[in-house]
Amino acid sequence: MIRLDTGRLDRIVAVGAHCDDIAIGAGGTLLTLCNARPGIRVDALVLSGGGSEREQEEQAALAAFCPGADLRLTVHKLPDGRLPAHWEEAKSAVEELRERTDPDLVLAPRTDDAHQDHRGLAQLIPTAFRDHLVLAYEIVKWDGDLGRPTAYQPLSPEIAEQKVRLLQEHYPSQRHRPWYDREAFLGLARIRGIECHERYAEAFAVTKLVLNLGD
Repeated sequence: MIRLDTGRLDRIVAVGAHCDDIAIGAGGTLLTLCNARPGIRVDALVLSGGGSEREQEEQAALAAFCPGADLRLTVHKLPDGRLPAHWEEAKSAVEELRERTDPDLVLAPRTDDAHQDHRGLAQLIPTAFRDHLVLAYEIVKWDGDLGRPTAYQPLSPEIAEQKVRLLQEHYPSQRHRPWYDREAFLGLARIRGIECHERYAEAFAVTKLVLNLGD
């Protein structure tokens, strides 16, 4: 197991197709980073849920997942499950985000995610963030699309438990879903922890990584 240090992170971008995607896929990583870097800037973009109770949930949730951060959240109103039909709007939202920030790290969905909204957003990220480290998070769901990740962020037991608690606390609209429970979230974190010799972890896909081994 090789461990790489990204160096100091001052700006993060986190994007999701739906309210709760970012928290499910990378909530533990956000907690870890924000606790370690007070004042870190987090630009978050969500493509759907604007103007609804889902946006209110997302605002409260990301504030909790990014303690002490300079959080800037934008939630758009694209219809759930229809991103391919609203490609231009989604692309414009991502490009507008890029104009506002030059991040050290981008957290985004995976290009091989089975959900068309997740997959569509993932395909847009490299067109706007061409020279950035992009960690593509995973979201457990009934499709059974979990793969073999290439990067891991270990989570302390406290952070793993906090992530699960915040997910349950801040997204009441999702509690009826059969996969939205403590066992699913903590179980996946435990499996990913096993894979990187830790108790818990979040896992990511990395499409392209440039090394600087000479310094």
